[in-house]
Amino acid sequence: MCSPLKTLNYHLKKNFNYLPPFYYNIKGPPCLCRRPYLFSSSKPPSALSLRSCRFSSSSHPTSFMEVVKSVYTQGSTAGDSIAIRADQKSYSYKQLISSAWEISSLLRSSGLKTVDDVKGHGHLGGARVGIVAKPSAEFVAGVLATWFSGGVAVPLALSYPETELLHVMKDSEVSMVLSTEDYRETLQNVANKCDSQFSLIPPVPSGSSQTIAVDHSQVGELDIDKGENPALIVYTSGTTGKPKGVVHTHRSVTAQVEFLPKFSVSRVWQRWCQSYPLNGNMDDGAITVFTGVPTMYTWLIQGYEAMDPERQQACASAARQLRLMFVMAISNPLRGVRKAGTVGKPFPGVEVRIVEENENEKTGVGEICVKSPSLFKEYWRLPQVTKESFTDDGFFKTGDAGKVDEDGYYVILGRTSADIMKVGGYKLSALEIESVLLEHPAIAECCVLGLPDKDFGDAVCAIIVPDEEAKRKQKEELKPVMTLEELCKWAKDKLAPYKLPTRLFLWDSLPRNAMGKVNKKELKKVLTADQ
Repeated sequence: MCSPLKTLNYHLKKNFNYLPPFYYNIKGPPCLCRRPYLFSSSKPPSALSLRSCRFSSSSHPTSFMEVVKSVYTQGSTAGDSIAIRADQKSYSYKQLISSAWEISSLLRSSGLKTVDDVKGHGHLGGARVGIVAKPSAEFVAGVLATWFSGGVAVPLALSYPETELLHVMKDSEVSMVLSTEDYRETLQNVANKCDSQFSLIPPVPSGSSQTIAVDHSQVGELDIDKGENPALIVYTSGTTGKPKGVVHTHRSVTAQVEFLPKFSVSRVWQRWCQSYPLNGNMDDGAITVFTGVPTMYTWLIQGYEAMDPERQQACASAARQLRLMFVMAISNPLRGVRKAGTVGKPFPGVEVRIVEENENEKTGVGEICVKSPSLFKEYWRLPQVTKESFTDDGFFKTGDAGKVDEDGYYVILGRTSADIMKVGGYKLSALEIESVLLEHPAIAECCVLGLPDKDFGDAVCAIIVPDEEAKRKQKEELKPVMTLEELCKWAKDKLAPYKLPTRLFLWDSLPRNAMGKVNKKELKKVLTADQ
């Protein structure tokens, strides 16, 4: 995937007078979902999709069940405070929990098939519940209800074609599918093919709407010590085979957030500007933390550059006010030196190490391995894959190649399998070359990969997507936007000779999957077959 770290750092530092801490997503199993998270509190919230709890307790709740108990223990003040904001509506903890309790009652009375011994009447005993809904209060209520009932939530991607839905549901043995009205027809049909039950998620009341009565004694009996029990099974994007189920435990599900229906450049900028108006006071529900994958930051920069000067001024002012931008595990510091081109140092509680391919050759370059409390537990029913994906002492092999600089900051060089090229005895990072090429004024996107070469091992291949102005000139002048010779002439002062592309392709767009990733392995197969 094209990850222009240096270019992105430069633009953000130049235009926003603020260097967001971290633009690179440690690859491998996703957390709950790969979409932008917008926190609307002064601290990262202590529960998934919930704002920070305004409780008097000195310790933060460590699970949803503790949040639920805290809400009902501390009375109406806590229950009436805002839990999440979505679709320009606000939902209180009481409304969210009461809706989840209604769905939970349905689940516990449905007689779902379980693989484990049922622990008691009305307990799902680890049964899997598929949930299909856009990012919304209803999605959160569905997940909460599953956990209230002793089940495991399996979020189902809205972008899945039916064949992938069937694979995921059969692989995880989903017993019940919960869906909002929008997807009733499709999901009823798929559920029937999987011999699963189907039920609608009722709309969660918002604002001053009435809530459903909840039995406080039943809330008090909720089992909060879920610990290492499975909570979520999230399926990978399937870029290296069929999607695999990533198992998160209740303990590894941590601080997440308010969300947008889908990623939108204009909507993100608009939301930031609403939080921090140029000539006004900070909004009461102002966004303070944003996290997204590298492609999102690239698109945000492109959107910024396309704005008129007045709009740019407002957006730059708003972006400066954000407290933090990051992705999990490693970050440039909130306070201290932020080094462009690096991804910083591990968060507190996170351990990172570089494992070299050949221990006898100390090059300093190797695979980044991570251990963290938020790390997933295993791949669903794939014990051998799980074993191969972790070191013996519990570090996850991310598949990213990297190194540590002289100041202890980590530098991402790319995917070990796709972004590291061996050219004439040199190990080259495709991401480094991409970041340089993206500085070219006529290049909107690029993808660099190695193609087989009988003399040098790999040949540096660059796939270029011109920007709109360059495309327009190309049509008018009836000639390519650039030639390989012109590109190398421009880049010769920025890249060592052995890093310059030796093959060039001009494309209208880069093929991406539903997660926004460019599958370099597939591209390499296609381009190699055409040689």
